Amino acid sequence: MSENNIITFNNVDKWYGHYHALKNINLSIKKGERLVICGPSGSGKSTLIRCINGLEKYNNGEITVAGHSLNHKELHAIRGQVGMVFQHFNLFPHMSVLDNLTLAPRRALKMSKADAEKLARNFLERVHIGHQADKFPGQLSGGQQQRVAIARSLCMKPNILLFDEPTSALDPEMIREVLDVMKELADDGITMVCVTHEMGFARQVADRVVFMDQGEIVEMAAPAQLFDHPQHKRTQQFIENILSY
Repeated sequence: MSENNIITFNNVDKWYGHYHALKNINLSIKKGERLVICGPSGSGKSTLIRCINGLEKYNNGEITVAGHSLNHKELHAIRGQVGMVFQHFNLFPHMSVLDNLTLAPRRALKMSKADAEKLARNFLERVHIGHQADKFPGQLSGGQQQRVAIARSLCMKPNILLFDEPTSALDPEMIREVLDVMKELADDGITMVCVTHEMGFARQVADRVVFMDQGEIVEMAAPAQLFDHPQHKRTQQFIENILSY
């Protein structure tokens, strides 16, 4: 593995029963890179990203994350470096925003309550909702809840941040506020891997864009190249469908 690569997939296959979800995936992601994965529903995007932190087990090949081979023995070390923001916010509804953010640092990082709360408030300010710390998730809009979820991931001080369609459960008016926060985070140098249908975000933020279809990486290029001059016929069809929508 190159010293600059923080994530590598080598000949990775994943099946769900007889369904071949990932087919011979080979992919290297550099430290600090901002990678966007796009493609039609069922193309394997979410499966690929969920394999990075062990939420999905792959069948063949090898995945290496931050120098660790992704196996049972190394999984704890890997998850300590990887944060994930899901499509659905997965916040504890019976806990305040602040308590949602401090739970993992106190338990996993053994931080004191005072230190964890200071960290949490800093990241709530970072995502522009510091004034919502004492509210409960049900009192917030969808966009605010997703920003809480982003802040919660940041509280674990990850080197890698994964986003699995973070705006797809939001109303159109709320999408922009979440994307704006993600753009700001992209400037901080953290490695970001994002599954999204927001092609405008991909154009503005991504270093590279991966297009997947039927479990395969069909094409991978810089945003301007992939969106304006796609080389593969299937990529061309996908881009044309997006533009005509």
